[in-house]
Amino acid sequence: MKTRPTVKKAVLAYSGGLDTSIIVPWLKNEYKCEVVCFCANLGQEDELIGLEEKALASGASKCYVEDLRHEFLTEYVFPTMQAGAIYEREYLLGTSFARPIIAKHMVRIAELEGADAVAHGATGKGNDQVRFELTVMALNPRLHIIAPWREWNIKGRVDALDYAAEHNVPVKATMARIYSQDKNLWHLSNEGGPLEDPWNEPPADMFEWTTNPEDAPDQPEYVELEFAQGLPTHVNGEALDPVPLVKMLNELGAKHGVGRVDIVENRLVGMKSRGVYETPGGTILYHGHQALEQLCLDRNTLQFKQQAALKFAELVYNGQWFTPLREALSAFVSHTEQTITGAVRLKLYKGNIILAGRKSPHSLYRQDIVTFEEGDYDHADAHGFIRLFGLPLKVQALTREK
Repeated sequence: MKTRPTVKKAVLAYSGGLDTSIIVPWLKNEYKCEVVCFCANLGQEDELIGLEEKALASGASKCYVEDLRHEFLTEYVFPTMQAGAIYEREYLLGTSFARPIIAKHMVRIAELEGADAVAHGATGKGNDQVRFELTVMALNPRLHIIAPWREWNIKGRVDALDYAAEHNVPVKATMARIYSQDKNLWHLSNEGGPLEDPWNEPPADMFEWTTNPEDAPDQPEYVELEFAQGLPTHVNGEALDPVPLVKMLNELGAKHGVGRVDIVENRLVGMKSRGVYETPGGTILYHGHQALEQLCLDRNTLQFKQQAALKFAELVYNGQWFTPLREALSAFVSHTEQTITGAVRLKLYKGNIILAGRKSPHSLYRQDIVTFEEGDYDHADAHGFIRLFGLPLKVQALTREK
């Protein structure tokens, strides 16, 4: 077993959930160190109420709660959306890019406090341990990293609940509702409990955000988005800053049951896991952004960008945000976004997003060329194009005849 380092002060990435709540007394008991809690406000809303008091009551010497929502959207979420990055066809990476910003500021707080260690509540089975620790290694490799789930004797949620009860730590999780949840401005995720059997349909009461599509309004609702160089700026003609813009789209999407995803995904550590995600506003933004790119990007750029999006998603999912490759891909994406300016009209209806219109001053769509009516195109030109395009096939066929 690895020898534990001597630690005087540790900064804990604190959410107030089951795992991080019991880590405070555990660190004090096992490492005999001072514990400073850090919570990044990424849009958890009611989960932040009383958080500082709870941390102090659990034994922390101090608790930082900082509003990072704007930075979260502008420096992590929107760049990922602009890249078109989606992990394994469906997951919009809501937890994945939340971890680097949390770890970045955890390192900052550690340096501010003169701490010699950081700690997190990610399990030894999951992706988050990698995301936290790669960020710390990239930004301050001298800090010790403590991952209690890789050290303690607590084996699962049941043991964790028992530990919380033993140390009088109040927690939201119960045996009846034992999901592992992550919530921020972009999404709400659920894992564990009945979801561990992929045959089980997600319980209706698990969805805390979006309306059941069957119960959504019987009338569709239109929403118009405006983008400037790939960044969303307006909703239904109203100019909005990033945080209120995403909040408005979340309300619209949730109302119509938009953004539910049930996926069995491949974790970085080698196992498959099942997650159920609610990403109402983000799903709307992805649809709108993709519609504008179809209009404004040339074929080669769009097709190459689709390939780059797969790698971008992989890097984000694997916690490799602070890497040269991710930064290089972001530079490429940023260049492609220069012409992604315009408006998109979408129709929301019972869990569906239906594209209803798009326009842009940089549109490469030319009605006078593509029209079925008389236009600025000579059909005879296609004859020579096809002869040359098919010439390799013709040569192969002639060769086979010989």
